[in-house]
Amino acid sequence: MRGRLITLEGGEGAGKSTQVRFVCEWLEQRGRNVCVTREPGGTPQAEAIRQLVLSDWGEGVTPQTEVLLMYAARSAHLQHKIEPRLAAGDDVVCDRFADSSYAYQGAKGVSDQHLLALESLVLAGRKPDLTLLLDLPPDIGLARAHARGQVNRFEAETLGFMTQVRQRFLQRASDEPGRIAVIDASRSLEQVQAQIAAALEVRL
Repeated sequence: MRGRLITLEGGEGAGKSTQVRFVCEWLEQRGRNVCVTREPGGTPQAEAIRQLVLSDWGEGVTPQTEVLLMYAARSAHLQHKIEPRLAAGDDVVCDRFADSSYAYQGAKGVSDQHLLALESLVLAGRKPDLTLLLDLPPDIGLARAHARGQVNRFEAETLGFMTQVRQRFLQRASDEPGRIAVIDASRSLEQVQAQIAAALEVRL
């Protein structure tokens, strides 16, 4: 049986890393083999591109450069890790996927037309079986991210930008309600995980 691709999305400080572990444990308790991965990254080639993406460059990083780097990493990740593991019957749990490009690079001005063209080229129809969108007011998320200490250039974005990112994530969820489950990440850890467990039960 082919594995399932489960992605976690959300703004900065939404708690994706914590909830990735919870999703993996939930699946493993039900006898599934699970592969945990992340974007950008997941393979040596894609991790090298991740370092390019997250670095602070004196010349800056244009939205066009950023989205092309993201999709270059995604292409390597999909071909060398995600698809082989799905074909082997493993469930793949991924911290971020194509919805993040729609939200982040889209909020920076990359058109939906260009995003769809890249998605068509790289993903060739591959969609997550389930996406858990950890929704959090951006002021809370940025405060959490900054409280962790060192921030990367995404976590250093402005509140206005992160508000746009949140709106684009929620629009994506509105457009694809069968795939994307919105989780209220402002609640307690136990309440967030109860929402996630309920979504997993119903949708998987």
